[in-house]
Amino acid sequence: MQPSVPLRRVATLAASALALLAAVTLAPHSANASAARLDGPQLAAAMTTLDSSEQIPGTAWVSDPSTNKVVVTADPTVTGEKLDRLNTVLKPLGDVVELRRTATELKLYIRGGDAIYGSSASSIRARCSLGFNVKRAGLPDAFLTAGHCGNPIKSWAETDGGTEIALTPDNGSSFPGNDYALAAYPATGAVTHPSEVYLYNGTTQAITGARDAVLNESVQRSGSTTGLHGGTVTGLNASVTYKEGRVTGLIQTNVCAEPGDSGGALFAGTQALGLTSGGSGNCTTGGTTFYQPVTEALSAFGATIP
Repeated sequence: MQPSVPLRRVATLAASALALLAAVTLAPHSANASAARLDGPQLAAAMTTLDSSEQIPGTAWVSDPSTNKVVVTADPTVTGEKLDRLNTVLKPLGDVVELRRTATELKLYIRGGDAIYGSSASSIRARCSLGFNVKRAGLPDAFLTAGHCGNPIKSWAETDGGTEIALTPDNGSSFPGNDYALAAYPATGAVTHPSEVYLYNGTTQAITGARDAVLNESVQRSGSTTGLHGGTVTGLNASVTYKEGRVTGLIQTNVCAEPGDSGGALFAGTQALGLTSGGSGNCTTGGTTFYQPVTEALSAFGATIP
């Protein structure tokens, strides 16, 4: 039986969060930028310090080898007392960090729409995009989506308030800290769930495995709001502090996304890379997106692709 387009999307996307970094550089945190080349341990130490700092929503950071800095981004909500608190965190780090601003808010998105929804058994009426279908030894097949989707939504359907097609088990969702969740299909196999990503042109991309992302590689993202878009990986091990909490160890890209795309599949050819977490910007002016590495989610759930 051939899967319907929504079920192919169920082989694709997982939704909720995006509006990232059309970042406009403000200025280095220090007026006297050091000409000396910083080494890896210095950048790693700065990342560790920032990851353990107080949580200021609307901020993100990533080690950027092209600038030899830890680039810290603050969205438009970081003003006044929040900006003072951020500067207090950054000041001891000196020239290791560079502060930038974005024109749009950094946040998560869950909204009504078309991909996968809370079922009739769920009190939450929201849409997310499914990421990837997975297998588990001795357990029913399942799909991965974003943790900020799996936290509030446990019962999933193809249509808003429709019949349940998958269920997020206890301990099946992790957010904040991480941003991944799993939903198991019925053991009867009643739901068709191929290992593929819908490309929004009537075709699909087979997904045969998973790996870690590589800096500067070309990637694609499929999402239920804006369809298929491509770009490059611009950072690894990034951290983002949303209003809902901090997530670390993320992939950063210059691929655009919009509300409803979050949790969707990030991939390179046949290889699964990540699940859309959040960001800023849009697909008209461009933006930045962050992704939960899929290999971490697979390891957490003892799952494989396909």
